[in-house]
Amino acid sequence: MSLNPALLAVRFLLELIAIASFGVYGWRAFDSPWRYLLVVVLPIAAAVLWGTFAVPDDPSRSGAAPVPVPGPVRLAVEVAVLFGGAAALWGAGLSRLAIVSAAVLVAYHLLAYDRVLWLLTGRTPNS
Repeated sequence: MSLNPALLAVRFLLELIAIASFGVYGWRAFDSPWRYLLVVVLPIAAAVLWGTFAVPDDPSRSGAAPVPVPGPVRLAVEVAVLFGGAAALWGAGLSRLAIVSAAVLVAYHLLAYDRVLWLLTGRTPNS
């Protein structure tokens, strides 16, 4: 299910929203001059974290792993970035958006249970 093109598109949008949420947090939660720095640095840090640590031969990515990690570590990175984006919205004072974001992320992970299972055990439900 997680390799369904529609679900992959949703995941990509969730990634973009999470990364942008860190920038929103940097802007709203800090005063000048820090906000100008953090609105750029926080999203870049989240994107670097997301793109660097990967499971080799991940079918939902290019298969390349700049820093190869086991599945549970990758799942922790995904949770940190995606749910961290929701937490960033909460910290920025946007509680309704944070709750909606967290709810959509939970729904996505329930639909992509095969990916979560693969990351945790190395096995898909059919193997």
